[in-house]
Amino acid sequence: MADEEEGKGYRWETEYERTWEAIQEDESGLLQPSVLDFVHRAKRKQMLAKKNVRLGMMRHLYIVVDFSESMSEPDLKPTRLICTLKMLELFVEEFFDQNPISNVGVISTCNKRAQKLCELAGNAGKVVEALQSSKTQVPSGEPSLQNSLELAAEVLRHLPVHTSREVLVIMGSLTTCDPGNIHTTIETMRKCNIRCSVVGLAAEVHVCCKLTKTTGGMYNVILDENHFKDILFQHAIPPPVTGNAESSLIRMGFPYHRTETEGKPSLCFCHLDSQNPSDGLSKGGYFCPQCNGKYCSLPVECKVCGLTLVSAPHLARSYHHLFALEPFEEVPRDSLPADTPVICFSCQLSISDKHVYRCVKCKEDFCLECDLFIHDSLHTCPGCASRLPPPEAPS
Repeated sequence: MADEEEGKGYRWETEYERTWEAIQEDESGLLQPSVLDFVHRAKRKQMLAKKNVRLGMMRHLYIVVDFSESMSEPDLKPTRLICTLKMLELFVEEFFDQNPISNVGVISTCNKRAQKLCELAGNAGKVVEALQSSKTQVPSGEPSLQNSLELAAEVLRHLPVHTSREVLVIMGSLTTCDPGNIHTTIETMRKCNIRCSVVGLAAEVHVCCKLTKTTGGMYNVILDENHFKDILFQHAIPPPVTGNAESSLIRMGFPYHRTETEGKPSLCFCHLDSQNPSDGLSKGGYFCPQCNGKYCSLPVECKVCGLTLVSAPHLARSYHHLFALEPFEEVPRDSLPADTPVICFSCQLSISDKHVYRCVKCKEDFCLECDLFIHDSLHTCPGCASRLPPPEAPS
């Protein structure tokens, strides 16, 4: 939350910290293993902070990118804008990998205006293409946070209540030029259950802090490129749903697929608005099981009957957010028998760290690297997955 640091005051008012005293050399005189250990510990601390809460599976996210003159600063190489667009390309791929049945749109703001670069879409390629085509745009003028929020709210406020409505603002400017009272817009976002988060590239701005605090979002200011990526990728994880969000059953269809050798030439509904007549004309595609409408890619909402079209892998990749893998138990290495080497069940290497991480169900031991990989990427315990169920007794 944005108000976590509110009661602690400013960083320069706190007690002086001797951070260098915590860095120790290893047996070969290197500092790198110690630094990596700090990074791993921080990741595990963040993983343990996640609570078993209800997450929003169907997300609708608008990314607001600052295209103002301040984005031409070279503190991020080569410029803030180019670095941001490159980071967003990676973020979009990660977002759709984590949230395959969600949608993303992009809004740019400069010269006191806001415009859509890409409508809400469930296709990562379409969003990445819009970001790549914006790299030639020259940053100019001032951003308008109010116009950007209102433009996103025009679409998000009409979405079903069971979906997660979000806005992620990438802000490089320390000012915003708005036509009216932005606090009224912030209150509107709160009433519409639109969660707004901000990633600052320069310094903390009070109005951004107010926005994130009111709507329940996150506010972070980056330190460098690596920190930028870490902060950005935190938004790929589905946020907890609001307490007043309604639960509802959603009808979904599993379309059948025809290859280029099976079907007849036809236009898909994805490219009906395309200016190029040849776009969308093909023999293959995905066909709606209810109205037989044709589409190029999944997931998508059928424009004819309104049915949400997905594939089985899409739902499978969203499953781990509903039932997250429990954190492994941290066991001190000294409490284990000293004469018996402890082998990581995953990588099959001997564990020499001070702590061993044990699954609470299968009681298998893992090293820190495998623990992080299992919880961040695999989402399945190898020990539990390798346990075969006992055979049923013959009747």
